[in-house]
Parts: sequence; structure tokens; C-alpha cells
Amino acid sequence: MEKYVSIKEIEEAGASLLPKSALDYYKSGATDEFTLQENKRAFRRLRIRPKCLVGLTDCNLRTKVLGYEITMPVGISPTAMQRMAHPDGEIANAKAAEREGVIFTLSTISTSSIEEVAEAAPQAVKWFQLYIYNDREVTKNLVLRAERAGYKAIVLTVDTPLFGLRRADIRNKFTLPQHLRLANFEGHLSTKIHSTNEGSGLNSYVNNLFDKTLTWDAITWLKSITHLPIVVKGILRGDDALKAVRAGCSAVLVSNHGARQLDSVPATIEALPEIVEAVKNYNIEVYLDGGVKTGTDIYKALALGAKAVFFGRPAIWGLALGGQAGVQRVLNILRTELEYTLQIAGTSSVEGITKDTVVHESYFSKL
Repeated sequence: MEKYVSIKEIEEAGASLLPKSALDYYKSGATDEFTLQENKRAFRRLRIRPKCLVGLTDCNLRTKVLGYEITMPVGISPTAMQRMAHPDGEIANAKAAEREGVIFTLSTISTSSIEEVAEAAPQAVKWFQLYIYNDREVTKNLVLRAERAGYKAIVLTVDTPLFGLRRADIRNKFTLPQHLRLANFEGHLSTKIHSTNEGSGLNSYVNNLFDKTLTWDAITWLKSITHLPIVVKGILRGDDALKAVRAGCSAVLVSNHGARQLDSVPATIEALPEIVEAVKNYNIEVYLDGGVKTGTDIYKALALGAKAVFFGRPAIWGLALGGQAGVQRVLNILRTELEYTLQIAGTSSVEGITKDTVVHESYFSKL
């Protein structure tokens, strides 16, 4: 793994090993994929303004997220059906996160169960991503199992009244390979995704089972069944962030679902400042995912107010390439890049990153 020195190299190598249907599922975005590209391009439009001769003595990446210490302000986003990428799937990903001291988030529609992941990575800071099903008892059971298994937060995805149009999945008639199942369920809920004759089997599954009538009252219900903090994922507007605060959420994850839901929404790094500003007077943490490829990307998000930065696809590429070792290599590359960025930018710790170190490229057009 040491020969790979960038996330781009790992992406190219890992992607080359995947079957077309799985690769297209992991990499695709909604419709014309404008936002998919913007998630990355928007980071490039930001410039770092380093401070010189600041007397650096150390570089401390450690921080606390929802009260739990992690070795750097990084987490792995929920990504569905990871055993399509590697036989160990979510278990290898969680073990890598445990070894590297970062957060791992398990998807509701994973191919390793809540309990399997908990047993494999007992010391990892694990969060559970939740979709709310039409059958609230199904949903409640998932939450209670996650709580019993030692997960530290519920990440409620709020941008999916239905899944977005992903043209590659429609062309491929995407479905989970027959030898795999959705491991958090028994019976038809674990295999219903296989039952499709046309279009995307995943979209059919979601449209039939997820509750699209949800309102903010769903947070009240969720808080009534668990003591775990709730992270609301999929926020792109300041007023929605305030609604999350009023509903009692502990954190907001600024996300456009990897640009897989609605094309032409803003890149998450573009949406981040509005949300940070909206909740600045409240005791709520703000995170970001989407488009993160480098340590400088992480630095830029932290400078604009994110407490931590999450990513999904880079971990999948590492997983496909080398299982746990591949994911750890991804995390090691990002750790090294972030350490170098902090020190060369004149910052000795993540807590010391200030907003004035990052500006939009237009700042310099005035000169």
C-alpha cells in the first residue's frame, strides 16, 4: 500500500478492480452530475493564506466530536452495501477507523450488521446512519440495536424522501448481487432489493419502504426512543439548520448525499458558511462531507467552521484495493497531508485554525 501516495491513485487502482455495476453505483451522481463535479471544483476555488514565522512547536490534530476524542477531525461517512467492494465490507472499514482513531458511520442498508461491526471494532467511535421506514417498529428496532451495541450517535438522513435519479444505476438495472443481503434485516427486508425487473432495484426498495411524509416532528419521535445524540445529515440551508437546533439535534452534517440526490444543489463547501453562521449562537456542532480528496480540503472546511470532515468514496476505493489496509492507507495519506497543511499554513493545532486563513479566489481579483 505504501506505493500509493494520493487518494487519486488509490481511486484509480481500487476502481479498476470493481465490477461495472458496483463501480457505477459507488461513483455516480444524480442526473447530469453537475454537483458531483462541483463538490470537488468548489474546494479548488478556495485559497489558503498561510501565516509565517509563528513559532511552531508541534502539530496536534486531535479533537473532540460529541465529547469523544478522535486523533484527527475526520470521519467515514455512511456508504451502503460495502461488501460489493470487498468481502469484508463494513467490518474492514470500521476496523480501519478503529485503528486510526477516527469515526466510522454504518449505513442502515449495509451488508454487515450493526452487531457484526460492533463486535469487529469494539473500540471504534461508531455512529449509526438511519433512514426512517414506513414501519416505525422497524426503525425503532434499528435504533435500539445500535444503542445496545455501543454506537455513540444516530445520524438521521433527511434529504431522501426518495432516492435521486442516478442514470448509471437505471441503465445497469442496479441491484445488490444475489449472494449478498441487507444485513440489518431479516426476511423480505433483507432481500427485497433483489426484486426488480426494470430500473434501479435500490430506488424501488427505497420508494416502497422509506417514509417520504416525514416532517421535523420525526426528530421529536426519535428523541423519545433513544438517549443517543442525533446528527441530522443532508442540510444545505441555514434555516433548516436552525430547525434542527430547535428540534433538539446535537449536530448538523452539511451534505448533499455525495451529489447523488438532486443535481444543481450547491457544493457542500459552498453551503457550509451559511450554516455555520446560522447556528453560531447555539451549542451545536457542524460537520461537512462531499468532495473531500486531500488534506488541504479538510483544512479549508475546518477554516470555514466545520468541526470535523467526513468522506465516503475514498474509503470505498481503499476498501476495494486492499480491505482494511487500503482504508488505513487512505486515512494515513489524509493525516500526513493535513499535518503538512497545518504546519506550512502556520497553524499548530486544528483548534487554532482561523477563518482568515481561507478565502475565495475572488478575493484576489480585486488586486
